[in-house]
Amino acid sequence: MMRAAGLLLLLLVSSPLPATTYQVGPARTHTNLNALFAAVDLGAGDLVEVDGGVTYAGGVIVPQADGGAAGNPVVIRGIAVGGQRPRIAGAGNTVEFRQSDHLVFEGFDISGGTSRCVLQGAHDVTVRDSVIHDCPGHGILGTDRLSGSFTLEYSEVYNAGNGTNQHPLYIQSDEIAHPGSVFRMQYCYIHDGNGGNLLKSRHERSEIYYNWFEGAAYHELELIGPDENTQAPGWTRDLVREDADVVGNVIIHTNPSFGSVIRVGGDGTGQSKGRTRFVNNTFVLSSAADTTVFRIFDGIQSVEMHNNVIDVSAGGTARIERTVEAVWTDGRQIHGSNNWIETGSTFVPPMSEWTSTLSGANPGFINAALFDLAPLPGSPLQDAGDNAPTSVVGFPFPAPLFPPTGQPRRQLMAPGAARVIDGQIDIGAFEASGDLIFADGFD
Repeated sequence: MMRAAGLLLLLLVSSPLPATTYQVGPARTHTNLNALFAAVDLGAGDLVEVDGGVTYAGGVIVPQADGGAAGNPVVIRGIAVGGQRPRIAGAGNTVEFRQSDHLVFEGFDISGGTSRCVLQGAHDVTVRDSVIHDCPGHGILGTDRLSGSFTLEYSEVYNAGNGTNQHPLYIQSDEIAHPGSVFRMQYCYIHDGNGGNLLKSRHERSEIYYNWFEGAAYHELELIGPDENTQAPGWTRDLVREDADVVGNVIIHTNPSFGSVIRVGGDGTGQSKGRTRFVNNTFVLSSAADTTVFRIFDGIQSVEMHNNVIDVSAGGTARIERTVEAVWTDGRQIHGSNNWIETGSTFVPPMSEWTSTLSGANPGFINAALFDLAPLPGSPLQDAGDNAPTSVVGFPFPAPLFPPTGQPRRQLMAPGAARVIDGQIDIGAFEASGDLIFADGFD
């Protein structure tokens, strides 16, 4: 009898508690998220549903106690009412993840944080299906300490950033607390930056897939190393190499006062010494001013570019690379294949580095004025890509994404669009219309 009681007690102790669903809203027991967090410690698998059609005060802090488990996160979900998401507005940090690891936060409208709309200071966090906008400072800021893997997907960020140091997206990771962490950004629409770079990433590994970037104050993308002045004790510049994989994006540069689209390597405060890869992206230079596409700066190991289209849509000249600021860890290492560039582009890598480069006066988009950047049938982009792009010899890119299986849109989007290749891949972020199908019925 005692043995049976002991076994029962052991089962009770070792069996996970069932997940619980909580509801938050003006007419619920918990009228806002902070009230729920004060009353309940959320655990693995718990679901929080927040009523939409309501504006909640900012200053929401998801605390350390309210975390899930690997593979079984806490999910905080906005439930639209009358087509309106729940809105969280105002405060210094509108929403903060404070070591609340293993968390999904989805379906919200977030705005107005005077310092940051979202402060990301946790590991294994996903922000999904959300709109983050009108942020006087940072849109999303990752902390130097205690932040780890972070996914941003199917979301829109706009009217964020300020000056030179506050960015719509500023993503970092703690390489001591969370080694090997990954920042994945996919299927997002990031536009109309009010300051900084649309995306500034210092993350250990950045995976930038199928997004639409348009209208930065400075660079559309800046992919660099950690800030050496803010790292935890024991961190060193050579602790780990920071890599970035940039695949299947549209990147539109509009600011005539700033002449560079992408910076990789460093910014004077930190350098990656890493490997960076650009595959099947569509660049549109619409500022009517001379513009550098790839600005290579400070410590960098290798840069590869394949199947990209670089179009000048409003005058000015495309300067493909700028390397006078580069500090190569192992000598200059640039490699690319099957890129299409505008006739007259300057600072083009030599044929020994870029093979099968195409050029012309018109890439043959369906309708560039309406941002339909898929190639027309018969476009020089169609069936002109490299089906097997390779890395710089001796510097293989780890776990590269190929072929691209999705595509971006110039809007907040839902899951479903797929890219299907009919034998030979097209250059750029899209397949020609005859090659493309959609899994969700869009056309």
